[in-house]
Amino acid sequence: MTPKTRTVHVPSLDFDFEILENDTIIGPAIARCVWEEHETRLFRAHLAPGARVLDLGANIGWFSTVAILAGCHVDAFEPVPDIADVCARNMERAMKRGPGEGVLHRFAAGSQRGEARIALAGANFGDNRVMDRGDRPADMGAGDVLTIRVERVDDHVGGPVRVIKIDTQGSEWHALQGALRLLDASPDVALLLEFWPYALRGATPEQLLEFLHARGFTIGKATAAPYPMSTARIVSQASKRDPVKGGLDLYATRGLPFHVGGISGRVRSLARSWREDK
Repeated sequence: MTPKTRTVHVPSLDFDFEILENDTIIGPAIARCVWEEHETRLFRAHLAPGARVLDLGANIGWFSTVAILAGCHVDAFEPVPDIADVCARNMERAMKRGPGEGVLHRFAAGSQRGEARIALAGANFGDNRVMDRGDRPADMGAGDVLTIRVERVDDHVGGPVRVIKIDTQGSEWHALQGALRLLDASPDVALLLEFWPYALRGATPEQLLEFLHARGFTIGKATAAPYPMSTARIVSQASKRDPVKGGLDLYATRGLPFHVGGISGRVRSLARSWREDK
């Protein structure tokens, strides 16, 4: 059954955005014009006309739309058919309004080509998770399971890219391993990454963070005042959160400025670094 949708006006984008009617998280937040405020600010700070952007786990296309309206070229990956349909319509409307362009790849980003089974969430339509085994994660409750296509980013997108956003509900490590050539070809790049130890597949939380640190990324939390953090500090703060609902949205840069909030932003970052758990 085709899901119901509605269109809401987003003043910060001056754009009419299509959302899923019965979603409990992303849709209502966009309707209130406050979807991932800090992440969006950091994302926009690194956009420039003509820049290339990679959106893995695009869902209904919020970040893809923001980048297209800013004049960027976007490659978006979204494997769930009904959600990808909404993403495609939002991207198409953005291309009619803004100077950028976008391509929607209707599969998941992974470390190997093939098929996978994905558990669909019943309420939070942004929490669809690829499963390593046949059982749905217990915390998701009952719901549908689909077979989807998985592809390596490197087989479809070439570098360099300026901004990468990865929110794949635990498949972030696999997405990165399938984009090694693109990462190597992108010396100046900003990254937004969901860090969710509970659902992470293919690596330990420490391995994921050390992988990024070893490739020259400065990493912090995607907050109003990000500051550089060590692997141990990130893992420590994540471990103090609810193990299922917890997790952190991370922000990282390599070859681009980490601090994008001016002098006042640097001062807030320093204060936050001293105040928070080491």
